[in-house]
Amino acid sequence: MKKWVEIALGIVTGIGGFLEVGSIATSAQAGSEFRYQLAWALALGVISLAFLMEMTGRLAAVSKRTYVDLLREHFGMRFFLVALIAVFVVSFMVLMAEIGGVATALQMATGIASAWWAIPVAVIGWMVLWRGTFGIVEQGTATLGLLAISFAIGAVKAHPDWGALGGAFIPSRPTANPARYWYLAVSILGASISPYLYLFYSAGAVEDGWTPDYRSVNRITAGLGNLFGGTLALAVIVTAALVFAPAHVHIDKFEQLGSLFVSPLGRAGFWLFVATLCITCFGATLEIALSIAYLIAQGFGWEWSENLRPGRDSRFSTVYTVAIIVAAIPAALGISALSLTNMSMVLSAASLPFTVIPLIALMNDGKVMGRYCNGWISNIALVAISMMSIVLFFVSLPLQLKGGG
Repeated sequence: MKKWVEIALGIVTGIGGFLEVGSIATSAQAGSEFRYQLAWALALGVISLAFLMEMTGRLAAVSKRTYVDLLREHFGMRFFLVALIAVFVVSFMVLMAEIGGVATALQMATGIASAWWAIPVAVIGWMVLWRGTFGIVEQGTATLGLLAISFAIGAVKAHPDWGALGGAFIPSRPTANPARYWYLAVSILGASISPYLYLFYSAGAVEDGWTPDYRSVNRITAGLGNLFGGTLALAVIVTAALVFAPAHVHIDKFEQLGSLFVSPLGRAGFWLFVATLCITCFGATLEIALSIAYLIAQGFGWEWSENLRPGRDSRFSTVYTVAIIVAAIPAALGISALSLTNMSMVLSAASLPFTVIPLIALMNDGKVMGRYCNGWISNIALVAISMMSIVLFFVSLPLQLKGGG
């Protein structure tokens, strides 16, 4: 029964991976500019993240150690520092964007400028991390985030062309503005496969005390959780395609998204959108701040756990304290949350090789995995994701320059 409860909570937590500031922004932009055409990029992100989470979860369950810990030990400190810097920079930028997303939602709800909300949001987030446990962080905001199901209801009520939507899962060439099309494809992949997601998942498996007996829990959670979250992100693409695309709306600020679900759901759609944006971005803020602390603490061998009192792992708690407060500064200065989001999603895509490629060696190391090494399906998937990550590394920044405007 405990495992089934964990599966259910894990599926709900999948909202956090696919419905936060990055996924909402990139999905809405994709739908408004290219209708359903970029659904394939979201599907590719869902599948890739599901494989990566299953593997890093299995790695943690079998070895009783996190992926970051094993990455440092098996590849040496020099390589690890490169990976650490890349993931830290990207995660910190995403953290800034998530705080900006919460502040923007509060501005939409109250009319008070988002800059005034940034520091209070960071302080409240810090208080939750300081006083809470891993279960509260992982499951509390995700459960509240079930409001996001309203996105799926809104998409269905907007009456999409199901045949055209199904055909969009097959990649196709853009009919116009190819630089922008591929830029948004990369942004969607960066939002879907952001490194903090599977690093946080690996740390969570250790926090929850997973053993090899949790392999089925891990597999179902990674698969169905990402499918659930990905479906809600797809609802944003669909609704934007039906609401914004016919009006030729080009999204350049988050405030425009408030009207996304007004057409299919009425005035309630505005408040459901605002509440969902606030809750999911706040949950992502907590997870990313913790992920940064996990990255630093595990990388340098410090004591770490969100379930310990801050005094027991003072360096770990200091990292998330500094990270969440400093990350609020750009939003407090009035820097556009959408600009931060777009840049951070592209950089997320560019950083993938540093954490994806080493996983090939670890998942096939008999000394680490024993009889739980990757099978041929997992290896084919991991090699394909690694090859994709290399391509993203080389094309991300050029596409940011050509299509990011």
